[in-house]
Amino acid sequence: MHHNVQELSTKFETVCAVLEKYGRDPHMLITILQEIQSAYSYLPEDVMTYVATALGITPGTVFGVATFYSHFTLEPKGKYVIKVCDGTACHVRKSTEIIKTLEKELGLSEKKQTSDDMLFTLESVACLGACGLAPVIVVNEDVYGAMTKEKTIELIKKIREEEAANG
Repeated sequence: MHHNVQELSTKFETVCAVLEKYGRDPHMLITILQEIQSAYSYLPEDVMTYVATALGITPGTVFGVATFYSHFTLEPKGKYVIKVCDGTACHVRKSTEIIKTLEKELGLSEKKQTSDDMLFTLESVACLGACGLAPVIVVNEDVYGAMTKEKTIELIKKIREEEAANG
């Protein structure tokens, strides 16, 4: 049994550090989860259960918070998170076509948002506040405006080539 605790503590080192930092205060749950997500890029189920135990609250409470706030993700995301704006201005300028193109290129669907190679995650967002550039795609922090199906395919090709070049 003791051995198991040791293994857990290595796996959850980051989690423990975050919990200690906030004095294991259940009122700090959202902040704790935000920090853990930025370390892991998502909230694994076992990590949330561990947090619940450490804070003395039910796993249900932790899951509830994690699923309520849209900036938390319970699934691992790809290296490149592609956000396609589907707000009014973008929609009018055919952002739906771009979403369809990306789904086709990356083998994704509404149900499947991350590519098998863990390179891409596709998200559609309500508005990115760059309506003058519609339709807009954001890849991680980079904004690409006035996108077309062709430009979208080019962009994915470029990212794939860079990835291949960097091994």
